[in-house]
Amino acid sequence: METNDKIINGKIHADNLLKKIYPLSVDYIKKYSKKPTLAVVLIGNDPASEVYVKNKIITANKNNINSLKITFSNEVYENILLDKIIELNNNPDVHGILVQLPLPKHISEKLVIQTINPEKDVDGFHPTNYGNLFMGSPSFIPCTPLGCFYMLKKEIPDLTGKNAVIIGRSNIVGKPMASLLLSSNCTVTIAHSKTINLIETCKKADILIAAIGKPEMINEDYIKKNAIIIDVGINRIEQNDLSIKNNKSKLVGDVNYNKVFDIVDKITPVPGGVGPMTIACLMHNTLKAAFLNKKDPFINILESM
Repeated sequence: METNDKIINGKIHADNLLKKIYPLSVDYIKKYSKKPTLAVVLIGNDPASEVYVKNKIITANKNNINSLKITFSNEVYENILLDKIIELNNNPDVHGILVQLPLPKHISEKLVIQTINPEKDVDGFHPTNYGNLFMGSPSFIPCTPLGCFYMLKKEIPDLTGKNAVIIGRSNIVGKPMASLLLSSNCTVTIAHSKTINLIETCKKADILIAAIGKPEMINEDYIKKNAIIIDVGINRIEQNDLSIKNNKSKLVGDVNYNKVFDIVDKITPVPGGVGPMTIACLMHNTLKAAFLNKKDPFINILESM
């Protein structure tokens, strides 16, 4: 990855966080003679989901966190999946449960999330954890917005008074991101597909979080000079550079990186920005769940920012 003061390098931030997590996992193993364990449930064979799960398992294994991968076919009955989640809830050796999204259409995402024990909900999507976040007493925070927030705080320790605009109102990113920014005294606007004058709204942002799933939609017209950009989007598009052999597609974000680079103060690249931080925060949440399971106070690295 290129080095430049403008680039918010998610891999470096993630590596730094994992260096703090690693000794805590060693401490847990010494105290309890077992590893923290993360159960990852994968339904179907979506290539993107398989890559995400593979990367999560690799990172877990590198950081003394045991991973338990459970796979189902795309046609699995909803009750079979729910029974497995309940079994994991009742397994004292499993500390964190993650069901990889998206799910097949015949399975209720809402019901799956509600079935996971909130104390093992390392994705932070259970209504109990969601409510705690919005009430200002977070337990498990969704990993992607937590990773974005961590990077922002490392780059700009004092966010007080910053005007933040989030493009995207999902439960996974947009809404929890707004809560985290509010907790640091930002003025927050959530914009979306129905927002009138979206460009004008974005132009006011000191901090712009793009999470809309539309490849390179955000160009220089949307950006205020010296804004800070966090690009959550991961989109695969056809590769137009004929000089690149055997590479028919490439990953891009929701922001047109090349067009906005000279305008912004700081920006996350895609890939290598938010993605590594999401996985690092999952390790943090899993370790936290393991300690809390033992009624052992957890040194919360992220809450001390």
